Amino acid sequence: MSELKGKVIVITGASSGIGEAAAKVLAERGAQVVLGARRGERLVTLAAEINAKGGAARQQVVDVTDLASVEAFLGFAQQEFGHIDVIVNNAGVMPLSTLDALKIDEWNRMIDVNIRGVLHGIAAGLPIMKRQGFGHFVNLSSIGGHAVYPTAAVYCATKYAVLAISEGLRQENADIRVTVISPGVTRSELAETITDVGAKQAMDDFRKIAIEPEAIGRAIAFAVEQPGDVDVSEIIVRPTASPY
Repeated sequence: MSELKGKVIVITGASSGIGEAAAKVLAERGAQVVLGARRGERLVTLAAEINAKGGAARQQVVDVTDLASVEAFLGFAQQEFGHIDVIVNNAGVMPLSTLDALKIDEWNRMIDVNIRGVLHGIAAGLPIMKRQGFGHFVNLSSIGGHAVYPTAAVYCATKYAVLAISEGLRQENADIRVTVISPGVTRSELAETITDVGAKQAMDDFRKIAIEPEAIGRAIAFAVEQPGDVDVSEIIVRPTASPY
């Protein structure tokens, strides 16, 4: 029997890419998934697909940049399933550009979603897990959280921040598991947030070798299905043929 069977797993950014693929992988292995994202119609379609295949999925629109929205989302998950085993802080944006392009609004958007979004997931979820006496945060970083690339200074900074926040969270809580997943180049809509022409072309070239998002879903499943006394602190998942 899968160690995931019956676990309640909350996923942000679940309307596409890694979040969508992870929801399917986890539900197929018996988890009860609660799907959150800004695009509600996609969530409805995904939840219906999972439920039609015998899985258990619920969905609610959430804006991770708004703490009250995240709190309401986790409250919904508790209402539906009674508790929360895992929170997957997956929502992210990646509008790359060189710093001299001064796309300050895009810098702020990355900070709001990629850093504050994770912090809001922790702020809303940690009190719940402390009351339960158990819980697991899975926070999505990136290979950009391990090395800096041209056009990606701010994006990489946000993903380095995810590593630092996650490590602090792990050290401070002996009863809460914390995992960081750092994907390499993975097929998703993430690059579609790039508005800078030069950065977009460079990213198109960069992403010619990529893995499917289900690979990241399987990595999340691996971390979650370990026994409660085992914390898989970090996993980097890359395409075999990629140097990055």
